[in-house]
Amino acid sequence: MRDACVTATLLDINPVGINAVHDASNFSNRLPPRGRGAVANVDNRFAEHARECYDDGWGTCDAAPTPLHTQLAIDHARSIISYNQSPDVPFDRSINPYRGCEHGCVYCFARPSHAYLGLSPGLDFESKLFYKPNAVELLRKELAHARYQCAPIALGINTDAYQPVERKLGLTRAILQCLAEHRHPVSIVTKSSLIERDIDILSGMAKQNLVSIAISLTTLDRTLARAMEPRATAPARRVQTIRTLADAGIPVGVLIAPVIPVLTDPELETLLQTARTAQALWAGYVMLRLPRELVEIFHAWLHATAPGKAKHVINAIRETRGGKDNDARFGARMRGQGVYADIIARRFKVAYARLKFPGEMRNLDTHLFHAPKSNGRQLELF
Repeated sequence: MRDACVTATLLDINPVGINAVHDASNFSNRLPPRGRGAVANVDNRFAEHARECYDDGWGTCDAAPTPLHTQLAIDHARSIISYNQSPDVPFDRSINPYRGCEHGCVYCFARPSHAYLGLSPGLDFESKLFYKPNAVELLRKELAHARYQCAPIALGINTDAYQPVERKLGLTRAILQCLAEHRHPVSIVTKSSLIERDIDILSGMAKQNLVSIAISLTTLDRTLARAMEPRATAPARRVQTIRTLADAGIPVGVLIAPVIPVLTDPELETLLQTARTAQALWAGYVMLRLPRELVEIFHAWLHATAPGKAKHVINAIRETRGGKDNDARFGARMRGQGVYADIIARRFKVAYARLKFPGEMRNLDTHLFHAPKSNGRQLELF
C-alpha cells in the first residue's frame, strides 16, 4: 500500500548552510558534506537525465561540498498503515510517520524509496524529509474500520520513527498514544535515544504485553559510526538506552543491523556481549543488502572514507550474495548465502547461546484491542 501525494514545497528546518546541487558520479575522492552520510546525489532510476562530474579546470570537482539544509515538507497521505506479505519479516503491517531519514545512515535499505518522490536516494534522502501531519487521524479511521483485524504494527521500519525531526513534531508519540488508548500492540526498531522520552507510554503498554522494542547497533567504534550513520545516536548512548528501557520494565532486544562484511562483522560478538550486559532480552542480525541505487551510494562512500578497505569489503559483500552486489530473493536477502554468510550465522548462534539471552521477541497480545468509535452518522447498536 503506497501513501499518496507529497507537497512540492520544502521548508527549511535548519538555518545553517545552503542546499547545494551535487553531481551523480565519479566521487571516489569526495567526502560527504559535514554531518551527512552519502557522498552525493546519485540519479534515481526514474530520472529522465543522467549526470556526471566534469572537470572544467577550475577545481570544482575537488572542492569541498557545501553544507546542506535539512528541509521538511508535508506528505498528504491517504492511508497510514502499509501492509506486506514478505516471509522475511515478523510483521504484516507497519506505520512510517516520515519519509526520508536525517540519521543519514549510508547503508540504509530504504534510500531507494525516495526515487518514488522524484528525488535522489543519496543526499536528498537524508536532507529532504516528509512528514504526515494527519497520521493519527488516519490511524483512528483505519483501526475503526469494520474489517480491521488486530495484529502487531511495526512502527518506523522504512525510516526511523525517532529521527531528529520527531523531537519537534512529536508524530511518533501521538501515534503511540493512540495505540495505547485502544490497546493495540506495536513493535519498534530504532537507533535513537529519543525513545526514552516515551517511557511513560511504553511502560504502561509493556505491563499489558503490548510493546516490543529493538535497539539497532552496527558498531561500537565512534569514529566509524560518525562517518557511517552521522546523525544517529552515538553507539554508547544506544547501549545506555537498552539499559534504561530494561530498567523501566519494557521488553527490549538488540538488532545488529546491518552486519557489514569486513567492516563491522569483527565486532559481532562484542556487540552481543555489550547488549546482553545492558540487559537486552534477545538479539537478531541482518546482513547488509544493497538494493538499486544503494550500490552506487555505498561504494562511493567506501572509496571516500575507507579507500584501503573498499575493495576487500565489496568483494566480501559479493561473496555473501552469489557474486552480485545484491540478492533480493525472499529467504536470502536478510542473511545472505555462501561460506562467509554461513560463518557469520554460526558465530551469531554460538555467541547467542554462550551469552544466554533469556528470550525471543514476544508474541504481543492482540485480544485487548478495542476499536475507536466510528465518527459516522450511523448509530452504534451495542
